[in-house]
Amino acid sequence: MFLSSSFKDVVGLFEKFAGDDQKGKTVTFIPTASLAETEKFYVLEARKAFEKIGIVVDELEISKATEEDISDKLRTNHYIYITGGNTFYLLQELKRTGADEIIKEQLSLGKLYIGESAGSMITSPDIEYVALMDDKTKAPNLRSCSALHMVDFYPVPHHTNFPFTKTVEKIIHEYGSKLDLYPINNNQAIVVDGSDVSIEAK
Repeated sequence: MFLSSSFKDVVGLFEKFAGDDQKGKTVTFIPTASLAETEKFYVLEARKAFEKIGIVVDELEISKATEEDISDKLRTNHYIYITGGNTFYLLQELKRTGADEIIKEQLSLGKLYIGESAGSMITSPDIEYVALMDDKTKAPNLRSCSALHMVDFYPVPHHTNFPFTKTVEKIIHEYGSKLDLYPINNNQAIVVDGSDVSIEAK
């Protein structure tokens, strides 16, 4: 797993982790979290970052996709990537469509998962801690904050980065003694390789 705050800023670290020769590989690119936000520039930047290293972007907007498309794209492409945006809306749609279970299945089979911001936080056991950063009301049909639980820790993106500086400090102050938080800035990534977890910086 490769969990980031800002994928475009650490694409070099991704190449180091995944291998230099990425040309022709395919990524299921899920921008769904961004639909609940007004700012979406990071989606285009991530797409460009993938294309720059030769990865073919296959977009999957799960809130509108068919069950067949969701299954086919998540299972067929080499990688799965989820953008930033509203983590609660993202979790709502992953659960509603069943994409959450397919993603976990594919990870158990060895597929590489790439997260950015919301896409990183969604891998934690529960996203209640994200309420200090994201608006929960954007996901009115979300019944539980239990998340994908693909890791046992809690990523906290954008540490020390504007405009999230104060928000991240509030999360650390509120949850630092309760949860195993992993704060990362925009130039860092959490790399999970089996049972090994490390924070890498460019």
